[in-house]
Amino acid sequence: MGISIWLSMPWLSDLSHIIGPFPAYFFIAFIAIIPGFMNAFVAMALMLDRRPKVIVDQRYPPVTILIAAYNEEGSIASTLSGIFLQDYPADIRVIVINDGSSDKTVDSVKALQSAHPNLELINLGRNGGKASALNHGLAKCTTDIIISIDADSYILKDGISHLVGRYLSDPINTKAVAGEILIRNSRENWITKAQEWDYFLGIATIKRIQSLFQGTLVAQGAFSLYDRKTVVELGGWPEMVGEDIVLTWKILDAGYRVGHAEDALAFTDCPNTLRKFVNQRRRWSRGLMEAFKTTPKILFKPRLSTLYIWWNTLFPFMDIAFTFGFIPGLILACFGIYWIVGPMTLSLLPMAFLLNWQMYLKGRAMFRSENLKVRANALGFVFYVFAYGLILQPACVYGYFSELFNLRKSWGTK
Repeated sequence: MGISIWLSMPWLSDLSHIIGPFPAYFFIAFIAIIPGFMNAFVAMALMLDRRPKVIVDQRYPPVTILIAAYNEEGSIASTLSGIFLQDYPADIRVIVINDGSSDKTVDSVKALQSAHPNLELINLGRNGGKASALNHGLAKCTTDIIISIDADSYILKDGISHLVGRYLSDPINTKAVAGEILIRNSRENWITKAQEWDYFLGIATIKRIQSLFQGTLVAQGAFSLYDRKTVVELGGWPEMVGEDIVLTWKILDAGYRVGHAEDALAFTDCPNTLRKFVNQRRRWSRGLMEAFKTTPKILFKPRLSTLYIWWNTLFPFMDIAFTFGFIPGLILACFGIYWIVGPMTLSLLPMAFLLNWQMYLKGRAMFRSENLKVRANALGFVFYVFAYGLILQPACVYGYFSELFNLRKSWGTK
């Protein structure tokens, strides 16, 4: 990072004369210096990471799975079939909370109940949002462990075993474990193809490293395990658009640890249109802002995971710098004006490739341990590397400003 600052001094001097010192410092810091440091940190952390093995001989307790469903008639049967095929060595109780669906979600669940006595249905009269639905299910839980699953997610047959096994093998203060979310509809179009790499490389790596630092920052609602008593003590899922991240931060703020099971695999449907993708990332960004507003003291907790909490304070600035600095700079570069983006930018491509290759090797090794093969998706990778950020970062900025100006919130079920 020190070398990068030194090398950027001529750039800083030239850019300051054009746009002023403060904007120049801001753009260079949040487009180049800080992201470069973070990438170097991630690369080193991946090289040093040695994940503890799951303890083999242990007693697996019964678990309860909560599924909040809203208009999921096309996917709920597939999700439940994946749960019924689990090789988990103890009882699995499944509670589906129908959140006021207007389609045949209820009929799809009822059709399976006769063959599966552990399947229960809570039918809510109106749509109240995912957090409300999960809390209705939480009130019916009696097991010490609860697992939340999205209604359009398919869990690999050993997913529950791996998730609970990691929880039982992790430090005693672990109160939640995030599973690994991957994309199953990646063949639909270019936006789903690009998201496949985002989940397989970026999101998976971040969770892996955060757990290395004793605090995964999002136990996502799509597939995560929670200690029931802890969730109850913290008031259940908060009724916010980012209910999963806010709950996770409450767990961390209470002094507990959140782990990550990289081999507990859930395949989910990602947004398949640009509008749905933007709305999803806007929602996630609002969730981050909600987490800071709900648990501000977490910034000052003396623990390893606090490093990543502080990193999250920088993401809005990096997204703003990318949206209002790098993207316009890219357009200017097309006309030969190299104020922000220029020929030197191309020198970063080999380093970016090496970092992504390092992430890929970690993911491929995990897939091989599960007897899976990484599917070829060259076109998606090209979109992911060269075009994905042009949509992702502005969508995040949209989310930050939506929360800042308290625009209308839409929960949905994800």
